[in-house]
Amino acid sequence: MLSHERVWAAIDALAARHSLSASGLAKRAGLDSTAFNKSKRASADGRPRWPSTESLAKIIEATNSTLDEFLGLVEGQRAEKGRSAPEHTSAVPLIGFAQAGAGGFFDDAGFPAGQGWDLIELPTRTTENSFALQVQGDSMLPLYRNGDVLIVEPGATVRKGDRVVVKTRSGEVMAKVLARRTSGEIELLSINPEHPNRNFSLGEVEWLARIVWASQ
Repeated sequence: MLSHERVWAAIDALAARHSLSASGLAKRAGLDSTAFNKSKRASADGRPRWPSTESLAKIIEATNSTLDEFLGLVEGQRAEKGRSAPEHTSAVPLIGFAQAGAGGFFDDAGFPAGQGWDLIELPTRTTENSFALQVQGDSMLPLYRNGDVLIVEPGATVRKGDRVVVKTRSGEVMAKVLARRTSGEIELLSINPEHPNRNFSLGEVEWLARIVWASQ
């Protein structure tokens, strides 16, 4: 059975899947940036308000998703309520991209480890495995600006078209879009059109993790 809470949570989950805030998703879909604000989810008298079918159609189209995928997110909210979720926290470890290329900050699976991390408070739910990378410089324009914070989730499912952070065994750390992954290599599209796309054999990749949220 549908509920207001699960539909709104599915919108938030769709935004997170594409590394957007709810307002960022609204803007991508050509809607007012406040369309999905918390204040718009209830009427003036406090009664729950449904998102319009037009707005749902627009965000599905804007993210190249399908109705079935969105309904899957709605169902996922019910499943999540039916089992104990991992503990969430609003504080995650933070380092810059340049630091991330150095050794000692991650284990072999790409989970945060070692010393030297700062902590950052976030207005979004995270898991105990999440960490934050701060963008440095203009190499990720126009999507990410200097100082933006990307929340990375090691172990999250990664699909074609997802934005990801990749660390190579040579120490490079980069944010790209996953274009293709085979049993032997990955193909990455650059966020900034002035930078080349990259191809790596899996043996060259230390870890790859999905970007689940960005401060924008």
